[in-house]
Amino acid sequence: MVRIGDTVRRPWRESTATVHAYLNHLADEGVSFVPRALGRDDDGREMLSYVAGDVPVEPLPPWAVADDVLAGLGTLIRRMHDAAQTWQPPEGAPWGRLPGSSDVGSTAPMELVSHGDYCPGNVVFRDQRPAAFIDFDLIRPTTRVTDCVNALHWWVPLRAPQDRPEQLRTASVRDIADRVLRFADAYGLDRAQRAKVVPQALRRAQDSLAWAQRAAPLDPVIGRWWREGWQHSMPRTVAWLQETGAELSDVIEKT
Repeated sequence: MVRIGDTVRRPWRESTATVHAYLNHLADEGVSFVPRALGRDDDGREMLSYVAGDVPVEPLPPWAVADDVLAGLGTLIRRMHDAAQTWQPPEGAPWGRLPGSSDVGSTAPMELVSHGDYCPGNVVFRDQRPAAFIDFDLIRPTTRVTDCVNALHWWVPLRAPQDRPEQLRTASVRDIADRVLRFADAYGLDRAQRAKVVPQALRRAQDSLAWAQRAAPLDPVIGRWWREGWQHSMPRTVAWLQETGAELSDVIEKT
């Protein structure tokens, strides 16, 4: 992957045409906070517009864990979801997937197609506020709540205390629930959707753990991440959600 002027060039993959069709639709719907798909260059690489800004890395700086960040993310994701709602993927469209994961077929629940990977490396900040999303390689059919929960996992974060940014390690369950509500209010999650947040977060944590266990022997990068921390942090997240889920849900659903 290289930057050339105001463009980014990357290898063309089987799923790239699907991603470009999706990005083109978002552009047609007036979404300006995602890369523009620019086709192929003379070397057969995909071309995307370069998105300027700051991409935080872990451990996250204090400004990246401010409450206003959650509201900003909720607003941007809602705008993107509303624009994506009208996009129908081409029949037989291939989707990107990670080593060890199963492909997404037509039987997957679908309200829309969305990003699905809001890790810090995929969120661009300007003036210490979320401004854009990058790296759409893992777009797939999903639901609004499922996609929102991915963002909540990374940015609330819905993780065990010792695996959160330092500023949030002593946060109470109520504090964490209040951060979920910052996002939920900005996005506009209704009562029925809020009731699905914690069950979906637990399901995501369990599925992520099972995937990482499968993928670690297959991919050297994932294997390194597993050995350097995932093998401990992922089970901790599952246990923490199991232990606190009822209390989290009680605050989220009743506020």
